Amino acid sequence: MKQQTVIDSPYGPLTLVATDGVLSGLYMVGQRHRPPEETFGERDETPFGEAIDQLRAYFAGELKEFTLELRMDGTPFQRGVWDQLRQIPYGEIRSYGELAESLGNPAASRAVGLANGKNPIGIIVPCHRVVGANGSLTGYGGGLDRKKRLLDFESGAALF
Repeated sequence: MKQQTVIDSPYGPLTLVATDGVLSGLYMVGQRHRPPEETFGERDETPFGEAIDQLRAYFAGELKEFTLELRMDGTPFQRGVWDQLRQIPYGEIRSYGELAESLGNPAASRAVGLANGKNPIGIIVPCHRVVGANGSLTGYGGGLDRKKRLLDFESGAALF
């Protein structure tokens, strides 16, 4: 069973989706690879209390690591990439190539980029912390402006 709710954030409205009571999606308005709205289930805030509390603490600068149970459906490779994303500390970045190396396949940086772009739980699974080999802000499903703002926020360059 799927449920959804929408919360406000400094980055615009965020749609949270739960599958059988476990967070399975966090989507931004205009996000690339955002599933159709009709697949998000009924509106019900019940399963999202802890996720909402942790997101509010994150946006207030009080939380640096999320400790939520997540349900991330994807291929084994995608799940491996998403697991690596969760290992990138707050305020730090990694390149697509570094993630490919950490997965034991240094030639897979493009595949890492594709998996990164299909991350279903943005912000909490910090795909915004991945940059190009030269540090450039490349590809972000939520838009490069949001990516820059998230990185600036985490580095302390921008406060809300």
